[in-house]
Amino acid sequence: MQWEKFGTDVAKEAADVILTDDNFATIETAVEEGRRIYDNILKVIQFLLSSNIGEVVVLFLAVMLTPVFADWFGISDVSSLTPLLAVHILWVNLVTDSLPALALAVDPEEPDIMNRPPRKNSKGMFTAGMVYRIVYQGIMIGILTLLAFIVGLSSTSGMPEAERIKIAQTMSFAVLAFSELVHVFNIRNNAKSVFKTGIFNNSKLLLATGVSCVLVLSILFIPFLRDIFSIAVLPKENIFEVIVLVISPLVIVEILKLLKINTLKNEK
Repeated sequence: MQWEKFGTDVAKEAADVILTDDNFATIETAVEEGRRIYDNILKVIQFLLSSNIGEVVVLFLAVMLTPVFADWFGISDVSSLTPLLAVHILWVNLVTDSLPALALAVDPEEPDIMNRPPRKNSKGMFTAGMVYRIVYQGIMIGILTLLAFIVGLSSTSGMPEAERIKIAQTMSFAVLAFSELVHVFNIRNNAKSVFKTGIFNNSKLLLATGVSCVLVLSILFIPFLRDIFSIAVLPKENIFEVIVLVISPLVIVEILKLLKINTLKNEK
């Protein structure tokens, strides 16, 4: 009996997989769960990095184009000509992005998850396709945010300079925050349309997105929070422009998915 126990212990140490319930179907369940967890890790990384790159892009472009903007829009206080304040960036990073990212971690598995070939051990997370999506989606968010700033400055030409900048910054903040909340649904599947993969099959993501929306709206509409975050009351025409820019990431990525260029040809 002791030799049997010894042999069993040695077999366990030498084995790659150990079944504790004598049911080979457990292997399939474990593989499926492992693939779901791995997919969700990639989704979280893609969402957070593309969002952060968007913030870097808008600030970098704004710094490079500050003299141009000052000349175009007749702004004399060049030092205040920035699309986002530090408090705006902190809020987006710590509050707006964090809740949807956590909810992505529990996204359900895709229907064809077990039809894929095994992933090579040498294949890392940052594949060419992953890097491509992070970069172009980050640039997309950054440019849309900068466009909001430009629209805010150009549509308020008759107002005092400080008020014009404040409205433009408010538009930039709203577009950055809400476009990332829209963009999180693009991340759930890189090949299929969001309308085919299902919008309502992750209740935690819907809840997280809803809570984040309420938190951003509270800054935009509650007076004492507006003062803390230096937020202006947007004119009605600017609200429509913000809405168009906010839904643009969904439209752009959906078009790229339709054209089959959201993923690279060699991706599995």
